[in-house]
Amino acid sequence: MNNWISENYIEIFGAIAGIIYVIFEIRQTIWLWPLGIVTSGAYVWIFFTSKLYADMSLQGYYVVISVLGWWWWMRGRRGEGEKRGVGGEEEKRGVGEEEKGRVGEGEKIVLQVSRLRRKTGTTLCVVFIILYILMWLVLSNLTDSPVPGWDAFLTSLSIVATWMLARKIYEHWFLWIVVNIVSVVLYFTRGLYPTVILYAVYAAMSFTGLRFWRRTIVADPSEEI
Repeated sequence: MNNWISENYIEIFGAIAGIIYVIFEIRQTIWLWPLGIVTSGAYVWIFFTSKLYADMSLQGYYVVISVLGWWWWMRGRRGEGEKRGVGGEEEKRGVGEEEKGRVGEGEKIVLQVSRLRRKTGTTLCVVFIILYILMWLVLSNLTDSPVPGWDAFLTSLSIVATWMLARKIYEHWFLWIVVNIVSVVLYFTRGLYPTVILYAVYAAMSFTGLRFWRRTIVADPSEEI
């Protein structure tokens, strides 16, 4: 047992940090972003040694989007006049103090949860298809990845889902449900058992996130995203 832990301590650390990350995500706590940077660094090594190159590259993207998400969640997509308590959406729409207290655990989060517009969704679908084709071609022809199709699928869908998370779009949880369930199967075939447990927990927590985020939607679905 001790030998197994010493040989897989990076993966175990990444799994534990990843679970904490999703808890922060569900609760809309802004500290999910710096934690995400640390977790991604651990998984760069994990996926490199497992020859899951698209997943490894995805972790680099996560670092970049974590920096952007951190900035977007602090600053929001509107000006200072739209901040909470200064003529913001909650004040305009009459959201009660109890509801505001649930958003971000009392933190001053100015970017509110919104719904996905049809135009944005169409654009993201096109982006996903292009990313999938490009990654599948690269992985099939330039790497020794044993599962180029699935690797490309998970990576492409995760890129889209993470961008939606950074913009606090509610529907990103549906994408994570798909990613997490498929990942459980893929990582089991690669022998990454702590990561299998991690993604099984992710899958269960994604349904929880779906329910909790639904309660905090304050933006008008017809607004531009």
